[in-house]
Amino acid sequence: MKLKRNENWTAYQKDIADDKYYFARSCIRQNIFPAAENLYLNILRDVVGKDIYDDARQTTCTGIAYHSGLIPMETIMTVVARQFALMNQAGYENFVVSCVTSFGIYIEMLETWKHFPETEEKTRKALKRATGMTFTIPKNLVHASDVIYKFRKEIAAQSKYRLINKNTGEPLKVVDHVGCHYAKIFPSHGIGGAEYPYVLAGMIDEWGGEQVDYPERRHCCGFGFRQYLLKSNRGYSVSNSKKKFDSMLPYKPDLIIANCPGCTFFLDRWQYVIAEQAGITYGENGYGIPVLTYEEIAGLLLGRDPWDIGLQSHQVSVEPLLDKLGISYNPELKYKGQDGEDIGSPEHPEVLKCY
Repeated sequence: MKLKRNENWTAYQKDIADDKYYFARSCIRQNIFPAAENLYLNILRDVVGKDIYDDARQTTCTGIAYHSGLIPMETIMTVVARQFALMNQAGYENFVVSCVTSFGIYIEMLETWKHFPETEEKTRKALKRATGMTFTIPKNLVHASDVIYKFRKEIAAQSKYRLINKNTGEPLKVVDHVGCHYAKIFPSHGIGGAEYPYVLAGMIDEWGGEQVDYPERRHCCGFGFRQYLLKSNRGYSVSNSKKKFDSMLPYKPDLIIANCPGCTFFLDRWQYVIAEQAGITYGENGYGIPVLTYEEIAGLLLGRDPWDIGLQSHQVSVEPLLDKLGISYNPELKYKGQDGEDIGSPEHPEVLKCY
């Protein structure tokens, strides 16, 4: 029997718990965008009033080492099991993953245990032998962007700004980039699956922006772990990003929103590399296209100071975006620390324009 359109779309949805989350941080995210996760916790706690637990005892999921072929699957299974044990000890059952790579890892381990129960039993024995701990599988496991998506209307209701160009009154043109490890490895675990991922597009729609649909919309950013970790392979990585930029260029996007820390990093940094290597820039007037995470955009719309939420850590200047949104900022505070100390201004590139 042929499904009706709304029934078909229902199959692409996922269950997202309403409250009481255990937060699994991201090692890469803390290093390249150090303010993002605290901003995320602030939004969940203070804006939408949710209970989310930040556990200092947790460790990296070791996903980068796993995907780079440096550690075996049995090791990462035990690491994942320990994270679940920490969640159990803290009294939570809903697991929220900050990193898209980690999200893929956790889902892969759960699916492996489901289809090969003997691997779960081996993992339980390994965890007990190494730490003395036991674990219960989470009742609900989602990515951090899923939770922002779930509460996108509540965030919009408290926002001071919308994704509207204050000078023209027109919606900003927004490119969504969904991490491969969110939507493509286990599509049923992502909102909209691999074909129609809506986790970021839903935020764009709710917050007043206009989605940019372009030919390479679902193309990988090119991170690829081994592509980047080996210097000799980095040309493969940057060429993937360039393919996306070339494809979106005719649509003149105002910004890019991403839910993977690696994707955000590379789509931001490779614009500098491409400009230096080929003399090509993709944004207006030579400034590049700002690339922000979903909670950074939420933070701006809620009225957070752009420097307090760490936007000076991005390679592409965010000031053109701030001007379009009508957000005031003090340029003299861009490179000041929390106590007003000078944290140092980076050198400006030769081609890509920066503020």
